[in-house]
Amino acid sequence: ALDVVLTFLSDTMGGCMFFVGTYRDNEVDADHAVFDLMKKLEMSRVPTKKVSLTGLDRDDLNTMISDALCLYPRICKSLTDIVFQKTKGNPFFMLEFVQSLKSRGLLRCNLHQKLWVWKEDVIRGEDITDNVLHLLSSKMNGLSDNVQTLLTVMACFGSSTNETVLSYLSLSESAQYADIQNGFAEALSDGYIKEDGEGHFQFVHDKVREAAYNLIPDSDKKQFHYHLGKVLHRFCDGKDVGDTIFLIANQINHGKEWILSDEDYSIAVAELNMKAGKKAIDRCDHKTAYSYFGAAISLLPNDHWETHYDLSLSLYFLTSSAANSTCQYDEAEQILRRTLSMARCLDDQLSSYLLLTQILQAQGKVNDVYDTCSAILTELGETIPESYTFAMASRKMTATLNTFEKVGENWIKGEKTVDRTLHKTLQFYNVIALASYFCKSYSMVIYFTCKAVQLSLQRGLCEHTASALMQFTSVVAKKDNAVLCYRIAKNAMSLQERFDVAALIPELYFNFYGRIAWRFESFQAGIDNLRQGFETGLSCGHADMGLHCAIQVIKNSIYSGANLSSIMKEVDYYLHILETYKSEVTRNFLLIFRETVSTLIDNGQATSIDATPCVGDLDDQKNKLRDSVLHHSAIRCFWLGHSERCWYYSEKCMRCMNPFGQGGHIMAKFFSGLNALDISRKNKHVNRTNEVIRVAIATMKSASANSDWNFTNKLRLLEAEKQSLQQQHWRAINLYDASISSAKRSGFIHEQGLACEKAGFYFMRIVSNYEKALEYFK
Repeated sequence: ALDVVLTFLSDTMGGCMFFVGTYRDNEVDADHAVFDLMKKLEMSRVPTKKVSLTGLDRDDLNTMISDALCLYPRICKSLTDIVFQKTKGNPFFMLEFVQSLKSRGLLRCNLHQKLWVWKEDVIRGEDITDNVLHLLSSKMNGLSDNVQTLLTVMACFGSSTNETVLSYLSLSESAQYADIQNGFAEALSDGYIKEDGEGHFQFVHDKVREAAYNLIPDSDKKQFHYHLGKVLHRFCDGKDVGDTIFLIANQINHGKEWILSDEDYSIAVAELNMKAGKKAIDRCDHKTAYSYFGAAISLLPNDHWETHYDLSLSLYFLTSSAANSTCQYDEAEQILRRTLSMARCLDDQLSSYLLLTQILQAQGKVNDVYDTCSAILTELGETIPESYTFAMASRKMTATLNTFEKVGENWIKGEKTVDRTLHKTLQFYNVIALASYFCKSYSMVIYFTCKAVQLSLQRGLCEHTASALMQFTSVVAKKDNAVLCYRIAKNAMSLQERFDVAALIPELYFNFYGRIAWRFESFQAGIDNLRQGFETGLSCGHADMGLHCAIQVIKNSIYSGANLSSIMKEVDYYLHILETYKSEVTRNFLLIFRETVSTLIDNGQATSIDATPCVGDLDDQKNKLRDSVLHHSAIRCFWLGHSERCWYYSEKCMRCMNPFGQGGHIMAKFFSGLNALDISRKNKHVNRTNEVIRVAIATMKSASANSDWNFTNKLRLLEAEKQSLQQQHWRAINLYDASISSAKRSGFIHEQGLACEKAGFYFMRIVSNYEKALEYFK
């Protein structure tokens, strides 16, 4: 629960939240999780304030007692001293203590004197316990059996109990709980419990619950829980009881020693825990699910793989999945290896192999992922080439696009396939394509994505068709096929309405909003959807793809000119998340982005951190960080005005990027074009810049034809700079103004400012109109 609190409070991009947490300092040790939470909140720069609430002091307590007894404060002082000594000023304890004095006749109303009197010497002399728990328990011992049963049952359930659960007990065959609901009136009137108006009853204070729980002898507590859970289980078996299944499982699990004495019942309780674990997963509570699945496995007999194969297969897979979702990668892999060794056939192994590749991917073991997928796809009858040339990949890509155009968009509306093998095959192709991006050539990536789409075209639609189409278009999209790829991707997104693809949202959103939509939709439009992909990935157990979404969030935020301090906070939030979800690839990308943002804020003087990305060998073609390192180095140099260094990095970046460029490829050409114009202005005899300027303008023309929002301001600025260089005064002025207007309309404040700056310099240096220049600078 505290991890969830930390995630919400650390989310600097969320709405405003005021959170109040309480704890008793006498009930927590120095290593309690609450102190770790407070430390992590400080590290995440979340404003926190610690307030210590002590009990009432003697004077305040005396005022309260004086008011209650209608006596002058000086008369009550002796009683106040005793009460303070026994309760330390705790208001709840004080009320219970004073009421106990009244019930024992040690504090009474003297009708003759018409005032309250107390036996001070007797009170001081008697061994009245300092422990209010004992006081409450003693008081509860005098209650009727119905009320005691009600309170002890509620105490076993926790601080709050649903009335429906208590009704299940009263309707059960157990005579012990037949009259349990008859105790409500007395328990309410005596002030032990209260009703919230929504069918829930709760103790008025946790000490009341503790006292009620102490009515059960310590030696009987386990058996009491177990019997309570067993009664509920027997009554609710076969019924859909919703969240009550957690309560039943929690109670019955106390009796493991009795459960194991009956193998048939052990299996029944194991199945109960499996249902509870699945319910927890539905609520995205993977940690709780893991504990339920573990409890279920512990109840299986030694020969369970032989005697209860299906149950064992399901439980082991679910346990490893929950372990993976809670970042227990070694544990998850160990359980999966055991599952794979015991599975009887390939069909029973496929889900485990898929999960294994996800675990290996999260740990950066891409070669192991590739080898595993390659072996399984081969067993499924697929052909995996040893190598694949770029020419072969281009032909396959063209053939796949042509096939899609021939079948038309009505194919997306076709019948769903019942071919379960297709489901798994598409998933393995999806995984191997991603792995091959990191450890093989881009031609292999194209091959695998094409194969997945062709399989769907041949064998029918399933939920993983959406992933196949989306991954394919994100990989092969380029200038001459962008419109068709965007149309295919939109069709893939429409499959969400036909299939339950909630678990695929991180992957779909990453590919669509991070790698395709920017060509046609605004940079800003994808950011919120990518954040949703990140959050969904973490909640549904697909953290690796969720973290890919986080990378795209920051990339789009930088391109769209979001507030730099806000971007910095979001990057730090993601880096904090990575302390739990280990992903070296994501960490390196985020650190590259962070260095850029820090440079733009204050050249890294106060905003830099010690952590640096591990960028590896930038001459290695397989280094997937190379493009980002060179691109961001060029961006930093451009904004700092280091033209020659920007030229160096831009030239290397252009040589490295593959022809299927993403948003970074287009932006790199924009900055390289502007930088080339700056160099030309400083040295008019430089010929090396002409081709760079031509390519930059041509690229922006093509890009703006698809997305006026994202690229028209950039095109107009490049054209304005070129016209100013050629001393075409009126054309340059009109183009500067058009760039400023377009950037303002698109919300690109950084590029609006850049265009104003360029226009101001033009008027100041070329036209010598300082008044007009000042208008632009302002």
